[in-house]
Amino acid sequence: MSAITRDEVAHLARLSRLALSDEELDHFAAQLDVIIGAVARVAEVAADDIPPSSHALPLTNVYRPDAVRPGLTPQEALSGAPAVEEDRFRVPRILGEEA
Repeated sequence: MSAITRDEVAHLARLSRLALSDEELDHFAAQLDVIIGAVARVAEVAADDIPPSSHALPLTNVYRPDAVRPGLTPQEALSGAPAVEEDRFRVPRILGEEA
């Protein structure tokens, strides 16, 4: 027996405001049935003594601690720029807007 019927798929399509043909309803019903079956198989394997996890291996935080460090001055940052205007990078206009 199917886990989801064609009528349920049609109902979901109406809720989602999707216009589906009869062929698409049949096609999606079959696909969703396979997906629901796969999820059910995973649920069967899950045991109460196994805690839920998001990764197969334990992860540790690999980020470095935030520390304030000196940065570049505007002059240092702009020193290699091909064009500078008012302490900013000057780039070609791309949107055709008036300045």
